Amino acid sequence: MKAGLELRFGQNLAMTPQLQQSIRLLQLSTLELALEIQQAVDTNPLLELVETEEFGDRDEAFAETSDTALSLDTILQADPNAQSGEALLEPNHELTPDDPFALDTHWEDYFEADGSTSYSAGEQNHDEYDPYATTSNGAESLRDHLLSQIHLTHLTPRDTAIATAIIESIDPTGYLADTLEEIQTVLATDWPNIALADVNTALHLVQSLDPIGIGARDLNECLSLQLRQKPSDTPYKNVALQICERNLIEAIAQREYAQVLRALTIDQATLEGALMLLQGLNPRPGASVGSTAADYLIPDVLVSLRMGQWQVDLNPEIAPKLRVNQTYARMINRSSRGEDASYIRSHLQEARWFIKSLRSRNETLLNVARAIVARQTAFFEQGDTGMRPLVLREIAEELELHESTVSRVTTQKYMLTPRGTFEFKYF
Repeated sequence: MKAGLELRFGQNLAMTPQLQQSIRLLQLSTLELALEIQQAVDTNPLLELVETEEFGDRDEAFAETSDTALSLDTILQADPNAQSGEALLEPNHELTPDDPFALDTHWEDYFEADGSTSYSAGEQNHDEYDPYATTSNGAESLRDHLLSQIHLTHLTPRDTAIATAIIESIDPTGYLADTLEEIQTVLATDWPNIALADVNTALHLVQSLDPIGIGARDLNECLSLQLRQKPSDTPYKNVALQICERNLIEAIAQREYAQVLRALTIDQATLEGALMLLQGLNPRPGASVGSTAADYLIPDVLVSLRMGQWQVDLNPEIAPKLRVNQTYARMINRSSRGEDASYIRSHLQEARWFIKSLRSRNETLLNVARAIVARQTAFFEQGDTGMRPLVLREIAEELELHESTVSRVTTQKYMLTPRGTFEFKYF
């Protein structure tokens, strides 16, 4: 055996701390963002809030810096899936075997007429939607609920880190918001030897936690996880599993029951039994944790009709003016001790990153809101009858963003309109 040097070239995907911060801020709700800003101001002496007396300052919500803004869409490759929804079938609906294919379901809520995933897969019925309801309250959060179970499993520090990263990626409805590759990339900073197979193994562990169905990547997987937990002798269990595993839920959403009957070689009575079993499942398992009370909403954007045009503005209440404390910044040149100068430089860079991340977040939020309003003007003028089908892909393509970026922007973000306050995903 002979020792020697070998030079290899390769490309690795890495997520910078600035981009990680930008992605995290993008996902925060208004209340969470306010806490994040206050914590940053409290811990960084070079950051300071500037009190504004007039709403006219909202267009200058953040102090300018010399660096270019961060891109939030550089490495996001997640495929957002079903994130909300009502009961899969009407609770009080009675199936009538004598009436061919009289299966009245809400599966169409999960798919648009063209077969593509809806803008908010499984979104709530417009007539039943409560725009003032939220899922945050003083109860235990979904994240804490899952982490408390992980801490009881006595995993190694490495496996605990993987499971924790997966839990951090689960959205409020219980679905995995990032791909396994993205989670592996985030972990690579501290655990460079973690393989994709390790992340997949940890995902299976997280999916075994309560509530059942948590950590799924799409609606089919969510329902399958719940079905597998049922006793083996549960009537119609195997048929219901086949519906999920063979992606036949979309056919059910389109009421193409004949296609399902042919694909599974079953009769109508069996299909009705399987659908009744699916009716008892929860398409949003995460929403059942810590969602018993409602808080007041603070809208992220304000929609108004001015001079015959629909205008969208950032809510000035959620865009506090931040700036770098120039007194401390000037101390870098005056400091006689290298340690002091290093401390100030470090916090100065962090302050600039934070300001740019906030600006980038709000610019992306505003652009997405404007794109939604531009497509739903008929709704604002006519009401629900004017609502048009809208999918994530349309917004993403117009703004040149990835669909996962748009999904993050629209999660727990609200707009105040003349017709009420609505979550972005409502549209």
